[in-house]
Amino acid sequence: MILAVPDIHGYKAQLDRVLALADAHFGKDAAIVFLGDLVDRGPDSSGVIETLIQGIDAGRNWTVVCGNHDQLFLEFIDGGDPATPGGLSWLNERMGGRETLASYGADQITGRDQAEIVSHIPAHHADFLRALPLTHHAEGALFVHAGIRPGVPLAAQEPQDLTWIRAEFLNDMRDHGPLIIHGHTPIDAPTHYGNRVNLDAGAGYGRDLVMAVVRGRDVSLLSDAGETPLIPQPAT
Repeated sequence: MILAVPDIHGYKAQLDRVLALADAHFGKDAAIVFLGDLVDRGPDSSGVIETLIQGIDAGRNWTVVCGNHDQLFLEFIDGGDPATPGGLSWLNERMGGRETLASYGADQITGRDQAEIVSHIPAHHADFLRALPLTHHAEGALFVHAGIRPGVPLAAQEPQDLTWIRAEFLNDMRDHGPLIIHGHTPIDAPTHYGNRVNLDAGAGYGRDLVMAVVRGRDVSLLSDAGETPLIPQPAT
């Protein structure tokens, strides 16, 4: 059994809530996989990263994969001018980069040197982001931020697809081998599609963060009341 948490997007209070839920139902030894997009949009990206670092350092069985927003943030830390594949700047209000920098006390961006802004970000946070894997394979499931390129062997997947892909993956109903557990594309509610499970219910837009329980190809949502199975939807 593995617990999975999708895109947190800087909402530390939501992260704290689902971690307490996991502890209450499964104890502190439970394996948890975080599906990336730790940062941007919410008020405390710094706190989210620090919480995960401290938990892992304390011996918690936590694995964090890299999301596209995490990669953009790291590119900024490393002196780049990060943007989406379509050219939208990470500092555009739609992306949430400014909120991430504000969580580090660097909220007055205009006219300031990038190196000065980066100096507000602890080195161990940058090191943590650099070390994040792109996937985690366990118990017959593949945990990844965005998805995979259908028809391409898992060992040959491109990093940009793993963190950015949408339509080509979302519209493909073939079996991918392992069940793909992902986030990245917000939907109204977590959904099991048979070959994949999208857990991103829009926490980055102020909705509740969810936690899933993965047992092979069976997935349920965890709440105070217990588990609610996600019934695979028929292919269309």
